[in-house]
Amino acid sequence: MATVQDHHQQTRILVQAAAQVCEEKKGEETRILELDPIDSGLSDFFLVTSAANDRQAIAIADEIEYRLKKEFGVFPNSVEGRRQGEWILLDYVDFVVHVFLTERRAFYDIERLRKSARPLSPAEFDAELKAALAKKTVAARKKASAKAKPAAAKAAPVAKKAAAKKAPAKKAVSRPAAKKVTAKAKPAAAKAKPIAKKAAKTSAAAKKATPKTAAPKKTAVKKAAAKKVAAAKPAAAQKSPLKKAAAKKTSRKNS
Repeated sequence: MATVQDHHQQTRILVQAAAQVCEEKKGEETRILELDPIDSGLSDFFLVTSAANDRQAIAIADEIEYRLKKEFGVFPNSVEGRRQGEWILLDYVDFVVHVFLTERRAFYDIERLRKSARPLSPAEFDAELKAALAKKTVAARKKASAKAKPAAAKAAPVAKKAAAKKAPAKKAVSRPAAKKVTAKAKPAAAKAKPIAKKAAKTSAAAKKATPKTAAPKKTAVKKAAAKKVAAAKPAAAQKSPLKKAAAKKTSRKNS
């Protein structure tokens, strides 16, 4: 909901746009009268400018009406003096635009009739408007930061509660999973033990079997070798007497 201050600010923006049109259309001695609230009645501002001829006065009034309608969607409540072009009045309720011919402005001397009003040039009025807008933006930022702090303070406990709820859920999921894995691993280990025992028994039996089979073969070979040696000894014993007899014969021949 717009406050009185916001409405007044919007009126100042419209007045500044109308004053810019006066400057663009070569209006002379453009002044903005900030009226006293007690003396002003309904309006807050008078915008007064002068034109050298009626054509220029009509052009200024038409451009103000067109610009405010196009950019802000604002229409004048009433328009007076457009046909003659000597004094054109555009009534926007909160402010009134007066476009005079130079001699008519000097004759009516509207600035003198509003002695309690504060006269401002368009540049001075623009500077005040910019300062007011800057204050408004600073105030809006302060309000936004002040609202953001309580929101952050409220959000912190909610985030902690959510984290506290999520943590037990993760633990409850992880423990049964570990138990299931160990429970599955135990039967597998129990099945693997008998298989390992059987493998050990078979290897031991194989070791025992190999020496028995190899031993008879070796003993048989040894016995055969012993028989050959025993058979060779009598032959050697038989050859030795013959050698002795031969030796005796040779000794006799030599003698």
